[in-house]
Amino acid sequence: MKRRHFLITVSAMFAAPMARAQSFEVTLTEAEWRARLTDAQFSVLREEDTEPAGSSPLDNEHRKGTFHCAGCDLPLYASDAKYDSGTGWPSFFEPLPNAVRTKEDPGLFGSRTEVHCRRCGGHLGHVFDDGPEPTGKRYCMNGVAMVFKVA
Repeated sequence: MKRRHFLITVSAMFAAPMARAQSFEVTLTEAEWRARLTDAQFSVLREEDTEPAGSSPLDNEHRKGTFHCAGCDLPLYASDAKYDSGTGWPSFFEPLPNAVRTKEDPGLFGSRTEVHCRRCGGHLGHVFDDGPEPTGKRYCMNGVAMVFKVA
């Protein structure tokens, strides 16, 4: 039984990158993404990495505006939906309409729900069920995956 659980977990880990092969409105080659993004942005958006907690200036961004995908510039979150979750990552209680998609993100310590840009498929972060009203959601995003535009 332990061997089967191990094999299922390992298979799920390798299946996750293959799920990225689905088509999106903005589709670039790896070289084109590398030319467009910084190393840190590429690591998060295209390789599903996570930036260190507390490293993003966007966690402390409090001006009125919109947070956009750093990969394709799609508006993702309004500043009105941002709140301080105390986690060290920019957090929101809801995305803008038709901005993000989610998928299960299996791992060694359980499954989470990944959030990605619906237009380019870039990995943004994860969503959890411990956020504030009115949604009860915490969209915990990597700041490096976004850019902020003042209203």
